[in-house]
Amino acid sequence: MILILKSIIGSCVMAFIGIVFGLIYKGIDRKLHAHMQMRVGPPITQPFKDVRKLLLKENLVPENAVDWVFNLMPILSLVSVISILLYIPLGFDPILSTKGDLILILYLLMLPAICLILGGFASSSPYATVGAQREMVMMISYEFPLAVTIIAMVWRLSKIYTVSNVFTLQFISSNPLWDKVGVFGLIGLVILLAVLLIVTPMELSKIPFDVPEAETEIAGGLLVEYSGKNLAMFYMSDAVKTIVMASIVVALFFPYGISHYFDLSLYINYVIDFAFFLIKTFTVILVSVTIARTSFARLKIDQVAYMLWVPVTITSIIGLLLLYLDTIL
Repeated sequence: MILILKSIIGSCVMAFIGIVFGLIYKGIDRKLHAHMQMRVGPPITQPFKDVRKLLLKENLVPENAVDWVFNLMPILSLVSVISILLYIPLGFDPILSTKGDLILILYLLMLPAICLILGGFASSSPYATVGAQREMVMMISYEFPLAVTIIAMVWRLSKIYTVSNVFTLQFISSNPLWDKVGVFGLIGLVILLAVLLIVTPMELSKIPFDVPEAETEIAGGLLVEYSGKNLAMFYMSDAVKTIVMASIVVALFFPYGISHYFDLSLYINYVIDFAFFLIKTFTVILVSVTIARTSFARLKIDQVAYMLWVPVTITSIIGLLLLYLDTIL
């Protein structure tokens, strides 16, 4: 009973953290993006105002849409990304941690994209259908280098530790690889980090990889028919997924805390590590999302697919091979 209560309270806390800080990061991203383009930009609190406005508006469902699918997908998308946060160490131990939870995280990461695809098809809009097709192409393309990156790190850890919970994100973040590999291993880790930083804006469909929405081409694509509370949930889902992707990068490559440098109480140490975690996630978002979408224009869908299947995938495999060479040399 206590465990169930802890899970319920923890889920509510994670939902609050994910939505609030996700919207804050989204506001900071928009502000910095504007300043990089020599514009003033909206206030940092603008995403909160956008969500509030959408929640007060009426849900409109297209006449020929499949109603129950159209209305269910935003809820499922938001629930799935919040569920991932339960398994990620956010400067403190995750609420849930089980053997193989990294595999579960990989599956849950696909759900928001699948929800967008099904919602787009269910809306019966030709623009949303085109966006859904593009999202499918992207999802098929970026999942492979993402999986290679994570599997490579887990495999390298399995050569160091003979434990059964090596596929647990908590175990990986507690045993960073940087000080356990040689020169080849370090180069491989840097390459895998670069791959994950490239895959992150693809997972989030941010410029230059925002082809499924592409407002200037297909009028918003996947989300063209969504409004009101449904659009608000997709908006919050995107904000939480931004936190999720940045948190995964931090947990895999930069899991270090700073509380051990201070001789303070346990709970204050948690606060310090959580604050440091937020700084690290913001840095990842700044490099992977904000600077990328300011520096590049939108790519075509064929360019995105080629980039993922050839340069990015080959690069991830090279990182895997370098980690393998590190074990035999």
